[in-house]
Amino acid sequence: MKEQIILVARKDPAQQEERFTSSLEELRSLTETAGGEVKKIMVQKRERIQPATYIGEGKLAEIKEEMDQSEAYIDIVVFNDELSPGQLRNISDRLERRVIDRSQLILDIFARRARTKEGKLQVELAQLQYLLPRLAGQGTELSRLGGGIGTRGPGETKLETDRRHIQRRIDDIKRRLQTVVKQRNQYRKRREDNYAFQIAIVGYTNAGKSTFFNKVTDSDSFEEDLLFATLDPLTRQVSLPSGFKALISDTVGFIQDLPTTLIAAFRSTLEEVTEADFIIHMVDSSHPDHLEQEKTVHKLLKDLQADHLPSLTVYNKRDLLQDDFIPNAFPSLTVSVQDPIDIKRILDKVESVLKEEWYEYNVFIPASDGKQLQQFKQGSIVASVKFHEDQEGYALHGFIRPDHPLKNKIIQ
Repeated sequence: MKEQIILVARKDPAQQEERFTSSLEELRSLTETAGGEVKKIMVQKRERIQPATYIGEGKLAEIKEEMDQSEAYIDIVVFNDELSPGQLRNISDRLERRVIDRSQLILDIFARRARTKEGKLQVELAQLQYLLPRLAGQGTELSRLGGGIGTRGPGETKLETDRRHIQRRIDDIKRRLQTVVKQRNQYRKRREDNYAFQIAIVGYTNAGKSTFFNKVTDSDSFEEDLLFATLDPLTRQVSLPSGFKALISDTVGFIQDLPTTLIAAFRSTLEEVTEADFIIHMVDSSHPDHLEQEKTVHKLLKDLQADHLPSLTVYNKRDLLQDDFIPNAFPSLTVSVQDPIDIKRILDKVESVLKEEWYEYNVFIPASDGKQLQQFKQGSIVASVKFHEDQEGYALHGFIRPDHPLKNKIIQ
């Protein structure tokens, strides 16, 4: 049985209607992804947030009346903004129901989606850091996190014990994550030593990143028409059309108003993006608010200091477009990642963008030096290979990263 939900949102009169509608639709999608069923959406137009209860007393009374008259029992009330600890407590007291905010909802979805040990630790850390200042008024619902809370010392209140227990658990998770981060850094160092070329797929949640990743790597990472289908980054090898070998990573989807605790907790995972040499930015071109989603991704890339990297914007879901589509970014492609021809177009375009960035070379390799020939084929984009019988060797024309050690073997 799905939990029955009422969504509550405050609309600032200065906010654009389309932007507000898109945010509400996203909240509905988040709720459904978390396994809830939306029974009613209630909106209050209000310039300022009410410090004690976020919305006005009259609107709270209206929500309470709506719940009392509803045929289905309303389990949870979800607010479209992050609520302060005081607001959360006051609203819960008035409505006599469990109240959560957008951040808590996203954290809940992340908890469901985490598959790896690191992912689970990161989500638990974010949940506990979010929960700590909101302990008062949460009561028995703390057990929902499965954090083993409840060991009381003599003479202590449950609240004090919970707070102490949670802080200890936070410290423990941070220590364990430091070990994982060290392992990840060693792995990155190995990649750098091998001059592995790293491509990161980024984009708003549900833009089609995992579908594309699976198509180009013949993988079976989790893909579904749900928000945050992928949490744990996967890295696989991919061959570009010229034979150039690269590593490609599928990353967690971005979303507007992503909880700050979550960004902090997933820092090591998001660093996969900052360590990349090239970014494929996947956009759902059929989404009515795709421009705002693009801006959200650009902002997060800037926050991660990854906005300077060479990139290609891929406008996905072309098959769902009703009207002519005008790209907002350059360089870009409009595609459907379900189409094998479009997959090849994307890989071709990645190569053409790299050619513009890289050093163009001509080199002659003796036929006897098969190892070096293979190194150039895998470590650079080879545009043409010609065998010269008279010289018993191969003339290569291609493009190579300016910092690649193979460049030293090219006679200027």
